[in-house]
Amino acid sequence: MKRTKPPFRADHVGSLLRPAALKEARARRATGEISAADLKTVEDREIERIIRKQEEVGLQSVTDGEFRRSWWHLDFLWGLDGVEKHVMDTGIAFAGVNTRAEGLKVTGKIGFSSHPMIEHFKFVAAHTKVTPKITIPAPSAAYGRPMPTPIDKQAYPELDGFFHDLGQAYGRAVRAFADAGCRYLQLDEVFIAMLCDEKYRQQMRDRGDDPERLGEIYGDLINVAMSDIPADMTITMHMCRGNYKSTFMGAGGYEAVQEILFNKINVHGYFMEYDDARSGGFEPLRMLPKGKQVVLGIVTTKTGRLESKDDLKRRIEEAARYAPLDQLCLSGQCGFASTEEGNVLTEDEQWAKLARIVEVAEEVWG
Repeated sequence: MKRTKPPFRADHVGSLLRPAALKEARARRATGEISAADLKTVEDREIERIIRKQEEVGLQSVTDGEFRRSWWHLDFLWGLDGVEKHVMDTGIAFAGVNTRAEGLKVTGKIGFSSHPMIEHFKFVAAHTKVTPKITIPAPSAAYGRPMPTPIDKQAYPELDGFFHDLGQAYGRAVRAFADAGCRYLQLDEVFIAMLCDEKYRQQMRDRGDDPERLGEIYGDLINVAMSDIPADMTITMHMCRGNYKSTFMGAGGYEAVQEILFNKINVHGYFMEYDDARSGGFEPLRMLPKGKQVVLGIVTTKTGRLESKDDLKRRIEEAARYAPLDQLCLSGQCGFASTEEGNVLTEDEQWAKLARIVEVAEEVWG
């Protein structure tokens, strides 16, 4: 039952805790003490180190830990044509904390001409013996935060034009990664998962959006994004309800979006957050189509507590009541550092969790 193509039986969402040396270099770069080239030297060194660590743990796919980014989503979106950085009045409200007050604004026609993350992927591919994976935000990240996205009305008097161009830009971006050799790409999809939360749905209604229509739009955008990929390329989507300094943004089971997830979206696999009761039960997995995989995010990345092998195996057995065991895999529920601040655990605890994922996957699937 071992898998030779992604997603793998033991997999991970992608982001890793930033080491002290990298945090220091980024801080010094922000104040102008070191050059961009100096920062890149530190990034390269630390990324090579964590690629080796991922390989040593036994993972079949590796990432750069998102070490060259500050955010899981904004750094990619800021690199699209027509999108700029925006400093907001306040950050996004998570449980007990607000994020940094950074966002995006759309100042012109959205497009994709080039992007530094293409080179970021090439660096990983050149330095690993296993499958290199790139993670980018799903298209919904450009619109789904629970506050209005500033969009230039001259560029887009109607939202339909905005969504059309966003989808086309993503299609070109995904194709550019494919042309660079990428065969494993993950779309991080927070805002379809957030549609499981009634409080969030009301926030979207309050700003003039229809949550039901948004789910359909976000699903369409993913399908457009992957509409021009090679036959041997795997696209997965990761879903969570927010991950910032070990806190969350929303809660709710997948029932509210199960039709969109499993009957509309054409991805090959789903990384599904399932580390606690906030994500509901496994029942929606009964709708998983044949030929697709679900990576069970039952190992939490929000705390350092190491799950027991017996507990993880029991939860895999529970999930297998609703979807065939052969269509299941294992991972953390999210990355360890969706933003450069990171979650509240140590690097040793992070690696212990990744090793436990590999260990349990080998015992369950061989």
